[in-house]
Amino acid sequence: MSSVGDSAMRSHHGVTIGAMLILLLLSGCQRDQTIELLNVSYDPTRELYRKLHRMFAEQYRAETGKDVRIRRSHGGSSSQASAVMNGLHADVVTLAVRPDIDAIAKTGRIRSDWLTSQPNRSLPYTSTIVFVVRRGNPKQIHDWDDLVKPGVQVIPANPKTGGGARLNFLAAYGAFRKQGNSEAEALEKLGVLYRNAPVLDGGARSATITFVRKNIGDVQLTWENEAELEKIELGDAIEIIRPKVSILAEPHVALVDQNVDEKGTREITQAFLQFLYSETAQEVIAQEFYRPTNPTIAEKYRDRFPPMELLRVDDVVPGGWDAAQKRFFASGGIFDQIYRK
Repeated sequence: MSSVGDSAMRSHHGVTIGAMLILLLLSGCQRDQTIELLNVSYDPTRELYRKLHRMFAEQYRAETGKDVRIRRSHGGSSSQASAVMNGLHADVVTLAVRPDIDAIAKTGRIRSDWLTSQPNRSLPYTSTIVFVVRRGNPKQIHDWDDLVKPGVQVIPANPKTGGGARLNFLAAYGAFRKQGNSEAEALEKLGVLYRNAPVLDGGARSATITFVRKNIGDVQLTWENEAELEKIELGDAIEIIRPKVSILAEPHVALVDQNVDEKGTREITQAFLQFLYSETAQEVIAQEFYRPTNPTIAEKYRDRFPPMELLRVDDVVPGGWDAAQKRFFASGGIFDQIYRK
């Protein structure tokens, strides 16, 4: 009896162990079949791409039967570009400003004609820079000149590491020039503005933490969508101030050609970029307070985006981004000179 029982137990155990091995192998195969992409993006897009990645994965699986998982990396735009240049295996970059993608392209990882490889100059959405102030706007901050008043603490981010921070700088410079200030007067005001900054964070989300969580500063310069996110979270504790003139922010997207070809992910990464221009994605973009480039969706959500005069970088600096990067933000450039003073 004992012998028969032992044999049955071994048989039972054998089936169980074998079944477990098969299940483990199948599970491993299923994991292997999941395609993984990496989207390297700038600071305040976490919430946007969390939604868009999930929606794209669901749509792609419904259309192809294949599973895809898109991982996200966020930080200051220039720091993110440096990481990709130094070997971070991004499939796609969705960075804050054109020079950061151009810098990657100069290494050969992205094609030199990347700007025209996607619709609308590789722009699925745009944005701008606004002010966030405390309840009741105690320092009465309404426009750029108010940021250079004595006793006003300004929270921007560091233009050396953040794309939005460079837009802060150019928005202020363009507004000062638009008001009729001479070049010297505009630069002097910029110097005062940055002297009014008690801290320079590495990126837009870090600046939000400084302003909101650490309660430092009277006014924060930030992306429009980031300001709206703060408003949703904090309600009447803050107010959003839209200056009369600001900058047109153009966060471009691009395939990282060298990486997608090495990984064999070009087709699916291109499908993801095309998805960003779909009506489904454009709806989410507008709902997250980015300005959609689809005219129909933009019209539908126009009440979310009050009128502002938005200057393109080319309007602010002759020669556009190439000239702005070299003149203002390169080592030893005008920002370094202003900040050292």
